[in-house]
Amino acid sequence: MHGTIILAILYVFVFPGCVLLQPTEPFGPVPTTKATGIAVPAPSQPVPAKEEAVPEALTLERSLEIALKNNPEVAATLWDVSAAGAKVDQAKAARWPNLAYEGNYTKYLNSRPLFEARYNGQTRVFSKQQSLGSVLLKLPLFTGGRIINEIKAAELLRLAEENRLSRTRDELVFNVSSTFYGILSQEKVVDSVKFSLQAMQEQRQKMAKMVEVEKAAKVDLLRTEVRVADLVQSLEKETNVLEIQKRLLANLMGLDFDKARMKFTGKLTFEKVGYRAEQLVPRALELRPDFAAAKERVESQARRVDVARAGHYPNINLVGAYGYRGTGVVGIRDDRNPRNPTERGPFYDDDGQIGVTVTMPLFEGGRISAKVREEFSALAATQERLRKLNLQVRQEVETAILDVDSSSERVKATEKAIEQARESLRIETLKYNLGAGTITDVLDAQTALLVTETNYYRALADFCSALARLKLAVGGDLS
Repeated sequence: MHGTIILAILYVFVFPGCVLLQPTEPFGPVPTTKATGIAVPAPSQPVPAKEEAVPEALTLERSLEIALKNNPEVAATLWDVSAAGAKVDQAKAARWPNLAYEGNYTKYLNSRPLFEARYNGQTRVFSKQQSLGSVLLKLPLFTGGRIINEIKAAELLRLAEENRLSRTRDELVFNVSSTFYGILSQEKVVDSVKFSLQAMQEQRQKMAKMVEVEKAAKVDLLRTEVRVADLVQSLEKETNVLEIQKRLLANLMGLDFDKARMKFTGKLTFEKVGYRAEQLVPRALELRPDFAAAKERVESQARRVDVARAGHYPNINLVGAYGYRGTGVVGIRDDRNPRNPTERGPFYDDDGQIGVTVTMPLFEGGRISAKVREEFSALAATQERLRKLNLQVRQEVETAILDVDSSSERVKATEKAIEQARESLRIETLKYNLGAGTITDVLDAQTALLVTETNYYRALADFCSALARLKLAVGGDLS
């Protein structure tokens, strides 16, 4: 007896914590078969930038392709869409009958009848140990619109998640494009610094020979060496900026950085454009997936209000059950001869029922009304966030147009300045060679050319990035 009690205690306190013999691995890959309603790619993992994974020279199109396939945030948002689809399936499942099996075994201190007498004089079976098994049925007939509104709310949230996925992809495209343009610009800047450094080193060698033959002052040589040292420092600085940008792009692409393999090819182009806010703002409000997602969240929250309001209405369900009640070998006691029980068994008796239940809230302490107020408040909050996003979309489009116009003018200005700076350097170098100028003028002209070229390439990158930002702000094609 004591052993049975100990085993029962162990079962109650130990086995409930071991329901799953193989718990889910939190950091293991999730099978794509668990996705709902989407084509989930292979689990996103940082992959090395090997030759078979990344081509020798990455174009912008290839970089975007790799990023959209391997970026962790895009993959995570895909799984969010899958989770939203599963919630839709859960909501729809509430419309169907609920079938369940329920069984138990009970041991009583005193004997209990296996079943109630169904007619006068019926012989009953009494036992201290009884088992019960039943199949239960529950079908909702009326819920005040709760189920249908939960389905609508879940479907709208799934659409919102799909639009959020589209926006995440658009943002990734912009970030990759902007970083890619920055890399192309920075490579041009590095090349300009290298060219200037080479030219300055050649100038230093000439100056050293001129100092030896006393045709130039030593201070001019020192000025040249200072400028060479400054260019060496600038080259190191600009090279570090380029390496940081490459690592940022590799991160956006979901790749492990390998500077020996991360090479890029492309051109920074400039074209005359003219966009107006009164044309693009309505287009942005129509095309932006995040704005569409915000509207769908407002509609979904309105359905959540209806779900809460359904709590005031009765719930009507069709319920049914069919099963058995049984026991082992027992003594049969006849009410007419209670002193001579007869041992028989085992005994089983089946039984069933079907009916309709009505549940009507009479007093809930204000819980349902408070829930309705909560959902109405949430609806007002989502409406205000939609209004905020409306203003934000307008501001982003207008700001992006101003950035495009500003960077366009910078490109035009610096493009002309390069020609002037090159001509100034040529003139100052010629004057110095003829003895009509100073080395300081040559060095200043060389620095001015380097600064102008740097500004030009960065203005080109800013123009391309501004166009990409305008496309992101509009949410679609700019044509």
